[in-house]
Amino acid sequence: MSANANDVVIVSAARTAIGAFGGALKSVSATRLSTLVVKAVFSRAGLDPMQGEQIIMGNVLHTEARDMYIARVAGIEAGMPYSSSALTLNRLCGSGLQAIVSASNAIQLGDCECAIAGGVETMSRSLYALPSGRWGARMGDCALVDMMTGALTDPFGAGHMGMTAENVAEMFGVSREAQDAFALNSHQKAMAAIQEGRFRSQIVPVEVQSRGGNLMFDTDESPKPDTSITSLARLRPVFRKRDGTVTAGNSSSLNDGAAACLLMSYAGAQRYGVRPLARVVSYAVVGVEPAIMGTGPILN
Repeated sequence: MSANANDVVIVSAARTAIGAFGGALKSVSATRLSTLVVKAVFSRAGLDPMQGEQIIMGNVLHTEARDMYIARVAGIEAGMPYSSSALTLNRLCGSGLQAIVSASNAIQLGDCECAIAGGVETMSRSLYALPSGRWGARMGDCALVDMMTGALTDPFGAGHMGMTAENVAEMFGVSREAQDAFALNSHQKAMAAIQEGRFRSQIVPVEVQSRGGNLMFDTDESPKPDTSITSLARLRPVFRKRDGTVTAGNSSSLNDGAAACLLMSYAGAQRYGVRPLARVVSYAVVGVEPAIMGTGPILN
């Protein structure tokens, strides 16, 4: 790899298998998933966690008190020193990528030479809030607030994220048939990769409890081998009932999982004898109209 001494490089990466909503990882905490992948990236790079100087984790839905500073918890439980710094951030679906950007910035500015960046979500464990519970609701019923639905709803009134997908499909003339065909192709590629073992080197197995005893979860749950264009066509629109095109089969799923990577300066990687996997070249962040939030990557 051609790089300058001050360039930022990724020297290792790891992820859990992705659990479906209510699936194998539904009872596994976000901190445990995070700790597993942080340990793995140090091990894969051949480095001691005590060499880690900074950890940045993206997380949107806090599911328990420890999640509030999940970067610190994961770092310490993975063996990083108490002197290491930690940051937990939220850029919604871009949180994990923002963690990489922030870690890169820290290395480029000389704040550290070795940093962990990652992201974790356990949507199956998302909480219900009782806003009136703190000070008492007096007489009358109390309403629970689904924090996951809230996280997936535009705060400015544009509706659920699924509706913004409908808006983008309408804007660019993306038909239901085109979306289903793309979804089928995605399922088929994912299943082929799973069957060929292409993800095995990425995945850190997670021990989970089941009725038959403990098992190692190491295969993505969402891709379905029996998905067909016929089965996709039978699904009803979820968000826009009358003339909608977005269904449970052609939209992104609700998931549980964690991922992390280890970043270093190129000079640091050379000094420790670690071979870079990739170099961080550039990044971009831009805001768009909330009702068409899916156009953000286009403008990037």
